[in-house]
Amino acid sequence: MKFGKKLLVLTVMAAALIGTAACSKQETTSDSQAIPKVTKKTTVVFWHGMQGQQEQTLRDLTKQFEQQNPKIKVKLEQQGAYTDLQAKLNSTMQSPKDLPTITQAYPDWLESAARNKMLVNLSPYMKNEEVGWGKQPSNIKQDLLNGAKINGVQYGIPFNKSIELLIYNPKMLKQYGIKQVPGSMAQLKQVAQTIYRKSHHQVVGAGFDNLDNYYVLGMKNAGQNFSKQINFAGTDSKQVINYFADGEKAGYFRMPGSDKYLYIPFTNQKLAMMVTSSSTETWIKQAAKKGFKYEVAPRPSKYTMQQGTDIYMFDHASAMQKSAAFKYMKFLSSKKSQTKWARATGYMPVNTEVAKSATYKTDSQFKLPAKLETITKANAMYSVPVIKNAGATYSQLKPIMQSILSAAQKKQNMKTAIKTGKTKFDAAWQQ
Repeated sequence: MKFGKKLLVLTVMAAALIGTAACSKQETTSDSQAIPKVTKKTTVVFWHGMQGQQEQTLRDLTKQFEQQNPKIKVKLEQQGAYTDLQAKLNSTMQSPKDLPTITQAYPDWLESAARNKMLVNLSPYMKNEEVGWGKQPSNIKQDLLNGAKINGVQYGIPFNKSIELLIYNPKMLKQYGIKQVPGSMAQLKQVAQTIYRKSHHQVVGAGFDNLDNYYVLGMKNAGQNFSKQINFAGTDSKQVINYFADGEKAGYFRMPGSDKYLYIPFTNQKLAMMVTSSSTETWIKQAAKKGFKYEVAPRPSKYTMQQGTDIYMFDHASAMQKSAAFKYMKFLSSKKSQTKWARATGYMPVNTEVAKSATYKTDSQFKLPAKLETITKANAMYSVPVIKNAGATYSQLKPIMQSILSAAQKKQNMKTAIKTGKTKFDAAWQQ
């Protein structure tokens, strides 16, 4: 009897131990264990390309975050312009352990990093109660979240976003008898020609700041997505190229030249209108003389470019660094942070609560806040697709278009310029 009782006790204890082991194993693979709380001092290294007022605002926000999270130190490391940041990422990916915890990037920069399992899938962090939003909505605009996916995986969280729009000088349009802001590319050409003619060739009618965006959106508006299927010397492509080239040749259109950015001739009142990034407002305000007035309107086309970087996390980081980094990413996308960010930098808020708030809409520092809803309703958003060599080819479009438009200015043979452009365009897709 005693032996039977003893055997029964041992059996119950064994079952309990098995249950405990099973429970323990279950806990280690649960979301709470995989994504730990930040319980000790942790440093997050953040590579970025922000400059001027944008960098200062990022520093201010980071300081606020560190005050709220004393165990977390965010080490901001400015890498120069976006091209410098991209080059640094590309070279450092050969030695993954030397990469930062998180970085600003366009998704196409990191297509190979995603394929090589170097990035962190952020979906579990978003759903986590401790570092993410749990069951609550993130309030990040869904189109922007989708734009931060690579091959369908949520690797990025949107940060500094802008769209292409039309910025114009209302006084100048009135001066030359223009009663309606251009709402189509045909109207833009007509108005630009009128201003150039009536100003006796002293004022260029319109310009396009980003030649890469000009071509991609031109083809998208013609019904073609950006891909290696595009025939650069085909009918649609030639129409897109010639629309701009004809204007360069005649003088009523212009691209950035030695001044690099169109806001310089625009604020010097040598340019009446420009299709540019919404973030250009920041630079206009810094360059313009007192009393200079401008307005914004939708890009005169069906599609506009959704641009700006997201924040991505590298997988080499420790579990606690990942938790700390995501808390910081969540902080940067919050209503309070995005309100400060948008009002200080002119970037479009990624947080939908900010975009709808009276505080943002009535902000008189920039023109975009009051018109953001109108502009986003007028244009469908497009972005460079994250497919192999899309980023590399996109970066080649600027020098390709510069060569073609320069040839147009000099009234050289356009067929030769387009043929050369096609060779470079095709080679970029095939590298």
